[in-house]
Amino acid sequence: MKKGIHPQYNDNLTITCSCGNSFVTGSTLEDENISVDICSKCHPFYTGEQKIVDTDNVVRKYEERLEKTKKMSFTSKKEKMAKRRAKMEDMSSKPATTLSLRDMLENAKISK
Repeated sequence: MKKGIHPQYNDNLTITCSCGNSFVTGSTLEDENISVDICSKCHPFYTGEQKIVDTDNVVRKYEERLEKTKKMSFTSKKEKMAKRRAKMEDMSSKPATTLSLRDMLENAKISK
């Protein structure tokens, strides 16, 4: 190894978790104390308990959107198609206009 190009290794680096757990390790960081949010004592994988770490409120925003969609009323595709069929049947049952093209053109000239 070349001399003078490697960072200094710190053997006494204390890591402190938000749960209160702390341990000593080594690193090339110059700080003597580092604080972390999750460690092996409180991580859900090791504890088997669910813990949500939400620093950007992503979970809260998702839950709000979920509640908002539950309040909305959705119609199924079958209901939409039934409404369309009923509308088309209603339109087809009405009589068509009895005006000819000539009559419609004359009405258009009069309205100008």
